[in-house]
Amino acid sequence: MKRVAILISGGGSNMVTLVDSMTGDHPARPVLVLSNNPDAGGLEKAEARGVPTAVVDHRPFRGDRAAFEAELTARLEEAAPDILCLAGFMRVLTEDFVTRWQGRMLNIHPSLLPKYRGLHTHARALEAGDAEHGCSVHEVTPELDGGPILGQARVPVAPGDTPDTLATRVLEMEHRLYPAVLRRFAEGDRRPVELP
Repeated sequence: MKRVAILISGGGSNMVTLVDSMTGDHPARPVLVLSNNPDAGGLEKAEARGVPTAVVDHRPFRGDRAAFEAELTARLEEAAPDILCLAGFMRVLTEDFVTRWQGRMLNIHPSLLPKYRGLHTHARALEAGDAEHGCSVHEVTPELDGGPILGQARVPVAPGDTPDTLATRVLEMEHRLYPAVLRRFAEGDRRPVELP
């Protein structure tokens, strides 16, 4: 049984879908939800599901990412996860941290990578006139949003879409894609998952 730690910064909707998927014959179980934000709504949702939580507030570490990540690592090592899932974790991680967990860390990103790495992906897709948009789950490497893609899901861009309406539809697909990729990854299968 693989042990999964999930890193969040906010409401944790992707974390909830991951935790709720890890039941029955699933090859993994959640062992920790860790946030850099003590006010993250996802912490309460994790506790309600019986998942241990921890907070490493990034604010006292301003200007010292190494010290922040050392504290993150200490909390993670206590939980001894096999897999790390970034689920709306809004801190850029250093190469040292990523390298330590490389091959075991997943992230979900709201674009069809390699398009639109970084922020504001929905607005950028609309500005480009794209006919479709979507989300990707990838392995985390030191290159931002640049690791091997483990799954993608697509949504059509509708006439009159705004960044918010597009984000809502993409998030629905994230909630389907991330659990599907995690299950396959936990089984040792790294073939990409494709959702329509």
